[in-house]
Amino acid sequence: MKIATYNVNSVNARLPVLLRWLDETKPDVVCLQELKAVQENFPEQAINDAGYSAIWHGQKAWNGVAILSRGGNLSERRRVLPGDPVDEHSRYIEAEVDGIVVGCLYLPNGNPAPGPKFDYKLSWMDRLITHAAELLSSGMPVVLTGDYNVIPTEQDVYKPENWVNDALFRPETREAFQTLLKQGWTDALRKLHPNERIYTYYDFFRNAFGRDAGLRIDHFLLNPQLESRLKAAGVDRHVRGWEKTSDHAPVWMELGD
Repeated sequence: MKIATYNVNSVNARLPVLLRWLDETKPDVVCLQELKAVQENFPEQAINDAGYSAIWHGQKAWNGVAILSRGGNLSERRRVLPGDPVDEHSRYIEAEVDGIVVGCLYLPNGNPAPGPKFDYKLSWMDRLITHAAELLSSGMPVVLTGDYNVIPTEQDVYKPENWVNDALFRPETREAFQTLLKQGWTDALRKLHPNERIYTYYDFFRNAFGRDAGLRIDHFLLNPQLESRLKAAGVDRHVRGWEKTSDHAPVWMELGD
């Protein structure tokens, strides 16, 4: 099974890019973030015509997450992260696909930090940590994937000294991510590529992509049941170079039986 995650940065504006990438790589399961579309404006027909069923949680102008499945049984489990009944941001959706629990997330950016947006980011991460522990105890194979808006280490950013005060790289953010990992989750890309500089995001400005001045902020976290099945993982970096593309590149992993 091939599972991918892709922050599309507007599913309708980038639809030609998304469809081209789906046709080229044919992942079995795809998690999308930053749809920037209300529920009724998700391009369901185009996704269906590409061979995928879909569930999604939209939001006007911002956020939005979706899970696509090519041929597999897709059963929605939840479409909000537990722990805050007044949180109306469309940042989490969870499904079961062929016996695997797939959590698709778009973690808050948190800038400027410190401030209310950063406080919201940290509280959202606390909720994720709580829910992740419950998923670990379920006994099912689980993957939590998406745009975490977390730079885990200096290895994961071009010129880390420029990011010390950014919400993506502040000590509180990295500590929360490490707390999540210590529960028993495996960072799939780092497990298979421990020493490589791998980036998944490049700013639209200052020729960041051309200079390979990026960040690694899109992650796959696997519980032990899935970690043992991990065979390959990588980034479709070339997609970031396509015309009218997102500022993120798709990230993928392959699981054995």
